[in-house]
Amino acid sequence: MCIRDRVYPARGIGGLWHTPDAGADDTALVRLLGTTRATLLRALDEPSTTSALAARHGLALSSVSTHLHILRDAGALTSRRDGQRVLYERTPLGAALLSGGRSSP
Repeated sequence: MCIRDRVYPARGIGGLWHTPDAGADDTALVRLLGTTRATLLRALDEPSTTSALAARHGLALSSVSTHLHILRDAGALTSRRDGQRVLYERTPLGAALLSGGRSSP
């Protein structure tokens, strides 16, 4: 057999007609925000504190605090004081980011 007789299949053709699954939006969110910020944004189905989020996800308190401040400054989160605690929750922009820009039913 000489080199001219070798056949190599085309790369990538197998996924040409593949429909992206629901996780594709998550992948886009992770590419946009980064893994930790996307995780924290997803975790805020209910208002939460920095300490609770850090404990739930096994992250350093300072890291969670920095990520939450960045998301807040970008308009994806809001914060409010509840006694001695500060609670973070998603804004409509944060919810739109999670839904991939599609409105909820």
